[in-house]
Amino acid sequence: MTELARTPLFDAHIELGGKMVPFAGFAMPIQYPDGALTEYNAVRQGHAGLFDISHMGQVRVSGDEALAFLQYATTNDVSKLSDGQVQYSALLNERGSFIDDITTYKINDTEYYLCINAANRHKDVAHLLAVAAAFDVRVADESDDTTLLALQGATAQRTLQPLVDTDLDDIGYYRFAEVKLSGMPAIISRTGYTGEDGFELYLPNQAALDVWQQLLAGGAVPIGLAARDMLRTEMGYALYGHEISDTVTPVEASLMWITKLDKDDFIGKEAVAERKELGPQKKLIALKLTERGIPREHYPVLVNGEASGEVTSGMHSPMAGGVALAYIKPEHAAKGSLAVEIRGKPVAAERTGTPFVRSNVRK
Repeated sequence: MTELARTPLFDAHIELGGKMVPFAGFAMPIQYPDGALTEYNAVRQGHAGLFDISHMGQVRVSGDEALAFLQYATTNDVSKLSDGQVQYSALLNERGSFIDDITTYKINDTEYYLCINAANRHKDVAHLLAVAAAFDVRVADESDDTTLLALQGATAQRTLQPLVDTDLDDIGYYRFAEVKLSGMPAIISRTGYTGEDGFELYLPNQAALDVWQQLLAGGAVPIGLAARDMLRTEMGYALYGHEISDTVTPVEASLMWITKLDKDDFIGKEAVAERKELGPQKKLIALKLTERGIPREHYPVLVNGEASGEVTSGMHSPMAGGVALAYIKPEHAAKGSLAVEIRGKPVAAERTGTPFVRSNVRK
């Protein structure tokens, strides 16, 4: 059995009583002694939560053809980025389905920074290196040297501000700044996966423990994977292996807004355009139970009593009740009596939009 990788904060999680579980090849805290609901409330109810998300991958792209390379390798229009701006995007294969969803950071015209999913890191890097062979560009995997923290919630800015000289008010939504944290170069972006105001901090491993401890001392609450998944599901944010995978295109996943068919050629463009013309093979919807129950991943979704698809992410939201994202037949996406089969029993549901609860991101 392959030994699980550890983030630079592994010992800190153990010291705090974190319950460690395997996740994307890493040993990660699923929750701390006070439990996932307490952690969830710390983020949603006006405080700040601190997440170790160092399992995510980081790739630096540099060179004279960095822009041309990323325009071809990713779905979104990188040419629209200004220095210090972040963009949600994706890597597709030639079939138009997802290799991964990513974020792209523009440092300057010849240097960009990508954040990629942990489970896809080696696959993504191999793909990027193969594509880069045709461009004057350098692709460097910096994941092993980088710690990534997320500080999310209403008091995130107040908690982080004493650690940096930069005025955090100057960092807008999906913007970033290069700063010093614990005396070392770092990136702070106003981004996150929770629907709350907050930041993601990319810093050298050597600074990880000091910054982690300072943020906890400032009042942040450590948050594990369970609460993180609750928070992202309430927002309806896609997760690789759930709503997106190499079996679906942006057409099915409702992610055409990050797929710019009007830009020059990119990997998967022709296949996506064809799928858009033909129509989706299945459709991602948001639903809310109207009876008691908890919709879980892979539970069947019924329309007019007929099996139509399955739940991809589901939970009991403390604020919204039973909510889920699900793929169903496209002809059932807009109409028909909806239910989720829970332990063999259909539980009535209704179509709704996302987020399931109000987003408090600062735009």
